[in-house]
Amino acid sequence: MTTTVTITHLYQLLEPKIGKKEAETLTTYINEKIQEEIISETKLLATKEDLANTRADMIKWMFIFWVGQLAAMFGLLYFFLKK
Repeated sequence: MTTTVTITHLYQLLEPKIGKKEAETLTTYINEKIQEEIISETKLLATKEDLANTRADMIKWMFIFWVGQLAAMFGLLYFFLKK
């Protein structure tokens, strides 16, 4: 079983051992680092809108590739059948 320790609980545990000012400084620092990590991780998450945009771009480029391939095939066929 894991125990969840909140910043307030951590402060209450540290205050008698290291003093009020040091406990406050340490818990503030830890809280800021946690918030920075959450913001950093949130930026990495893909949203449904991101996935939809990526899918639309992929379909667009696949279509362009297929048209290019068809043009190349028809060009080669025209070149070989003309002789």
